[in-house]
Amino acid sequence: MTLKNRIKSVSTMRVSMNTKRLLTLFFVLHCSIFMSGCGVYSFTGTNLSPDIKTFSVLNFTMGTAGGPSDLPQRLTEELKEYFQRNTSLLSQPGGGDLVLEGSITGYDVLAAAPTANDQAGLNRLNVTVQVRYTNAKDETKNFDQSFTYYADFPQDQTLNQNEARLLPTIRENLVQQIFNKSAADW
Repeated sequence: MTLKNRIKSVSTMRVSMNTKRLLTLFFVLHCSIFMSGCGVYSFTGTNLSPDIKTFSVLNFTMGTAGGPSDLPQRLTEELKEYFQRNTSLLSQPGGGDLVLEGSITGYDVLAAAPTANDQAGLNRLNVTVQVRYTNAKDETKNFDQSFTYYADFPQDQTLNQNEARLLPTIRENLVQQIFNKSAADW
């Protein structure tokens, strides 16, 4: 390769690198302007006003017979953790801009999937939570609503054999339902 061709090749590489840098900068700036122009949005799907800074999850209570005694405490803690992971809000013990409180109102084992001889093919653990949500910045978002989730287990097994396996899934789904209704406004 001649000296003239080498110089031409080096200058082409410089132009190419400068062009790449400019295009990358343009893309980053364009995306940030585009996303900020769309209003309040978060990658977790929350729909919270920017003036909301804090949240409080008051201790849930057990309002029904049955179920493990630590169920309300676990639900409370998992709800706090979910909000902390999926929003930029700060947790407060009480008096937050958003306040969640509630009670477990149902803990039932029901027959599911009946068979031909009137026996249950599956049993269903059904957990219901009554939640009161208060948004101090926008009272139109407040609600008092019941959330339910269930998990099935074989009819030839007892609840005690399955409870430890089923409850994490039930709590996780209840937390997601509550979060979606309160923070994502679904």
